[in-house]
Amino acid sequence: MTTSTPLDAPADRPLVLLSNDDGIDAAGIAALAAALDGVGTLAVVAPFEEQSAVGHAITVRDPMRSHVTPFDGPSGAVWARAITGTPADCVKIAVQKLLPRRPDLVVSGINHGPNTAVNVLYSGTVSAATEAAILGVPSMAVSHDAWRPADFEDAGRVARALAERVLADGLPPNVLLNVNVPDRPRGELAGLRVTRQARSRWEEEFEERRDPFDRPYYWLGGRFVDLDGGDDTDLAAVAAGYVSVTPLHFDLTAHAALDAVRALDLRLPD
Repeated sequence: MTTSTPLDAPADRPLVLLSNDDGIDAAGIAALAAALDGVGTLAVVAPFEEQSAVGHAITVRDPMRSHVTPFDGPSGAVWARAITGTPADCVKIAVQKLLPRRPDLVVSGINHGPNTAVNVLYSGTVSAATEAAILGVPSMAVSHDAWRPADFEDAGRVARALAERVLADGLPPNVLLNVNVPDRPRGELAGLRVTRQARSRWEEEFEERRDPFDRPYYWLGGRFVDLDGGDDTDLAAVAAGYVSVTPLHFDLTAHAALDAVRALDLRLPD
């Protein structure tokens, strides 16, 4: 069911859009809304179902539907919509259609599990924040370094502190913050580090199995490999107990390699 009930978003208060990739019913986004209570007017637009690891996929061949969803915060009901689409879809449709004005900040999370190193490319959580940056809205993605966190309180406190700072000071154009919070006992974070994205890859395996009709199907597994080893990376910071804050941008050009590629003297075929 949908309704045209508008969001009351007075111009004298920041409008903060929350999204994620774990789905609108995930504990992480509820914890994020609780942590950001009072920062401004909150709006939640998140996937109807879990959309982990979908990257920056968008829906182009199927209709998207918006469902009114009960969503409670510490100060009462929060305006919320569940979208039958991806995290990037959620931010697109929220900014372009559902919200009464452009948000002042987009916060994606709190993700169940880290989004460091190469995982940034696969993450729907990061992609929601990336889409906001593409649309010119300051944004950040917040992840917790445990796949099933029992306590989001520290991650929520970090999210609030950074949100307040970004609302006050802004971010460089086309830049988002990728935030990863270590899985440590409450109140035992070592500090905060501004980091770079580590180099890594997954060494993947596809296990072949058989369904009841003896047809093959494949189950993805594998192991994560750190190819970096630097002490200034997101991986190193989180491992040492520090909150990692990595500025990201969506220009994938390898600028340092342009001259080397030009030197190849590439030509069209005769």
